[in-house]
Amino acid sequence: MSLAVVMAVAQRKGTPVEELRPLHDVVDPDALDALCTAAEVSVTFSYDGYIVTINGDESVHLEEHS
Repeated sequence: MSLAVVMAVAQRKGTPVEELRPLHDVVDPDALDALCTAAEVSVTFSYDGYIVTINGDESVHLEEHS
Protein backbone atom coordinates (compact mmCIF):
# COMPACT_ATOMS: atom_id res chain seq x y z
CA MET A 1 0.00 0.00 0.00
CA SER A 2 2.84 2.40 0.70
CA LEU A 3 3.95 2.18 -2.92
CA ALA A 4 0.35 2.66 -4.11
CA VAL A 5 0.10 5.86 -2.05
CA VAL A 6 3.30 7.31 -3.50
CA MET A 7 2.26 6.38 -7.04
CA ALA A 8 -1.24 7.86 -6.62
CA VAL A 9 0.08 11.17 -5.27
CA ALA A 10 2.73 11.41 -8.01
CA GLN A 11 0.13 10.74 -10.68
CA ARG A 12 -2.34 13.27 -9.24
CA LYS A 13 0.38 15.94 -8.99
CA GLY A 14 1.77 15.07 -12.41
CA THR A 15 5.27 14.81 -10.98
CA PRO A 16 7.90 12.05 -10.83
CA VAL A 17 7.91 9.92 -7.70
CA GLU A 18 11.48 11.03 -6.97
CA GLU A 19 10.31 14.62 -6.49
CA LEU A 20 7.85 13.75 -3.71
CA ARG A 21 8.67 14.01 -0.05
CA PRO A 22 9.75 10.57 1.22
CA LEU A 23 6.71 8.76 2.61
CA HIS A 24 8.68 7.60 5.64
CA ASP A 25 8.88 11.27 6.73
CA VAL A 26 5.15 11.19 7.57
CA VAL A 27 4.26 7.53 8.20
CA ASP A 28 6.08 4.25 8.76
CA PRO A 29 5.64 2.42 5.41
CA ASP A 30 6.02 -1.03 6.98
CA ALA A 31 3.37 -0.25 9.61
CA LEU A 32 1.08 1.17 6.91
CA ASP A 33 1.44 -1.98 4.80
CA ALA A 34 0.75 -4.17 7.84
CA LEU A 35 -2.32 -2.17 8.90
CA CYS A 36 -3.83 -2.28 5.45
CA THR A 37 -3.99 -6.06 5.37
CA ALA A 38 -6.99 -5.96 7.73
CA ALA A 39 -10.34 -5.60 5.95
CA GLU A 40 -11.93 -3.41 8.62
CA VAL A 41 -9.19 -0.76 8.79
CA SER A 42 -9.25 2.76 7.43
CA VAL A 43 -6.08 4.87 7.65
CA THR A 44 -5.94 8.62 7.04
CA PHE A 45 -2.88 10.87 7.03
CA SER A 46 -1.48 13.97 5.34
CA TYR A 47 1.16 13.53 2.62
CA ASP A 48 2.70 16.01 0.21
CA GLY A 49 -0.31 18.33 -0.04
CA TYR A 50 -3.02 15.66 0.15
CA ILE A 51 -5.14 13.98 2.77
CA VAL A 52 -4.69 10.29 1.99
CA THR A 53 -7.30 7.74 3.06
CA ILE A 54 -6.76 4.02 2.58
CA ASN A 55 -9.74 1.75 3.16
CA GLY A 56 -9.81 -1.96 3.96
CA ASP A 57 -10.49 -2.75 0.31
CA GLU A 58 -7.05 -1.23 -0.41
CA SER A 59 -8.50 1.74 -2.26
CA VAL A 60 -6.54 4.99 -2.04
CA HIS A 61 -8.48 8.26 -1.91
CA LEU A 62 -6.80 11.64 -2.21
CA GLU A 63 -8.19 15.02 -1.18
CA GLU A 64 -6.20 18.23 -1.66
CA HIS A 65 -4.99 19.63 1.64
CA SER A 66 -4.77 23.40 1.83
